[in-house]
Amino acid sequence: MGLPGSGKSVVGRRVAHRHDATFIDLDERIEHAAGRPIPQIFEEEGEAGFRVLERAAVEALGPADAGTRVARVIATGGGTILDPRNRWRLFRGRLPIWLDGRPEVLAQRLRRSPTVRPLVAGRDPIGTIRELGHARERFYAAGSRLRGVAEVGRVIERVDELIAASARASTPSGTVLLRAETPIGTFVLGEGIAAAEIAGALAALRARRAILVSEAGAWAAVGERLAAAIAADGLETEIVTLPQGEPAKRLAVIEAAAGDLARLRVERGEPIVAIGGGALGDAAGFLAATYLRGIPVIHVPTTLVAQIDSSIGGKTGVDLDAGKNLVGAFHQPAAVIIDIDALRTLPERERRAALGEAVKMAALGDERLFEVLEAQGPAIARGDDEPFGSGAVAEVVERAAWAKVEVVLADEREAAGRIALNLGHSLGHAIEAAAGFEAIRHGEAVAHGLRAACRIGRAVGVTPTARAARIEGLLDTLALATIPPQLPVDRVLEHLGADKKHTGGRLRWILPTADGHVVRDDVPDDIVRSVAAGLLASKIGSAVR
Repeated sequence: MGLPGSGKSVVGRRVAHRHDATFIDLDERIEHAAGRPIPQIFEEEGEAGFRVLERAAVEALGPADAGTRVARVIATGGGTILDPRNRWRLFRGRLPIWLDGRPEVLAQRLRRSPTVRPLVAGRDPIGTIRELGHARERFYAAGSRLRGVAEVGRVIERVDELIAASARASTPSGTVLLRAETPIGTFVLGEGIAAAEIAGALAALRARRAILVSEAGAWAAVGERLAAAIAADGLETEIVTLPQGEPAKRLAVIEAAAGDLARLRVERGEPIVAIGGGALGDAAGFLAATYLRGIPVIHVPTTLVAQIDSSIGGKTGVDLDAGKNLVGAFHQPAAVIIDIDALRTLPERERRAALGEAVKMAALGDERLFEVLEAQGPAIARGDDEPFGSGAVAEVVERAAWAKVEVVLADEREAAGRIALNLGHSLGHAIEAAAGFEAIRHGEAVAHGLRAACRIGRAVGVTPTARAARIEGLLDTLALATIPPQLPVDRVLEHLGADKKHTGGRLRWILPTADGHVVRDDVPDDIVRSVAAGLLASKIGSAVR
C-alpha cells in the first residue's frame, strides 16, 4: 500500500514472482468487474461510486490464507485503506507494507506514468501528494514502513526481510488498524495489540519498569494477562490498585495512590500505564498530572466508553459532592492504546451505555457512524459475534474516537470548538450527580441529555423535527434513556447550576442542528425545566412529538 506512484504494482508483481505467489492488482480487478477503466468510473459515478466498487473487490478477496507461506500479494489502490472495513478485511492475518516516498519523487513518477490517477489529474502533483499523504498517514502507518527507497531491487530485499521476520515471530502480535503520532500523544487502534503496543510505548519512553494502575474488574478481565506478557518480555512490573468505577474519582483515593507511587520511588519521567474504564482513566490521569508535578501516562482503555471518549483528549478529573469532574487538569497521554478485544468480555449494560457517546458523535455530523449504529448498534450492545467479526465494532470505535481526536487537536484546552463534545452532557452530568454517580452509567446519562438537547433545540427553533426524530429514534433502537431515572427535577436542576459550561452566569447549551451543532446561552429557564421534568417523569415514547 502507499500513495500514487509509490510502486505498489511493480513491487507486488516482483515479490509475487519471487515467492511463486498469486499477484492481485486491486485496481485491475475493479476495472474488470466494472467493465470500465477507473478514470471513466470516477467521471460517471464520482469517487463515492468508485469506493463502493473498491469495497466489493476487497470483500471478494475473502480471509487471509492460512500458514506462513506467501500465497497472495495484493497491491491496493492508494485510497483503499481509507475505509475502516477495507483495513479490517485486508490487514487481519496479512502483512501490510507501506511503500513510502518523498512527494517530489512520487510526483515525478506520476508525470512519466501513462496511467491516469483521477485524484491527481489536473492538479499540482507535489501539493496533491502532500495533501493525500497527510490525510492517509495514520492508515498507512498501521503497516511496516519502507521509507524513501527508490531502487526496486532493494525494496524487494527489504520486503523479504519483513516477510522472514513475520514468519519467525513466535506469537502473533495482533492487527494494528490505525496508528497516528499527534501533538496529543500516539494513538493506536487494533485487535489483540495491547501487550505489544504497551511494550513499544514503554520502550519509546525508556521506562525501566511498568507501573500499572488498574482496578479489580479491569485487572481480572485484561490487566493480569497484560502484566504477564510484559513481565515475560523481561520488564519489571508494579501494580497500583484503585477502587472500581466512580469511587476512584475522589481526592482521598488520589492521595492514597500518590503515596503508593512514593513508596515505589517513582521518578519524574517514569510513566504509569492506566488499564481500565473511563473512571479509572480519569483518576489515573489526574494522578499522573499531579504526582511530582506531572509524569507520563499511557492509557489502555478497556471499556467502550473509555475507548471512544474519556481516554482521548487529556482531560483528567475527580468528583466533588457538588458535581462531576470539578477538580482536574489537562494532561495529555504519551499514548492511547485501544484494543477492541477488551470489549468482548464487557457486561452488556456497559457496551449499551457507551453507545450513548457514539450516538453523540454521530449527531455531531458523522452520517456513516449514524448508519452503522442504526444497522448494528443493538448487536454491538448485546456483544454478538457478527459485529465483532465483520469489523462493525472496530469501525464504530475508530469513527467515534478519531472524531474526538480531531476536535481536541483543534481545541486542546476547550477554548472554543471542543465544547461541541459536550452535546448531551449538561443535563446528563446533572442526572449523574443527582443519582450519586453510581445508579446510572455515564453513557446512559448522556442519552438522557441527548433527548433533552433535541427537545430544547426544537423548542428554540434550531433542531429540525426530522433530525430530532432520527436521534431519538436511534436511542430507542439502542434501548437508551427509555425509562425515566426517577429523580426530583429540582435536585437535577440544582446540579445543572454547577455545570462547568457556564460563562457570565449563563449556561452554554450545545444543541443539534440538521448536520451539526450550535452553542446557545440564551435558552429560557422555563424551557429547560419543562424538558427536564418531562424526561424525568414519564417513559419515553418512540416518537418525537
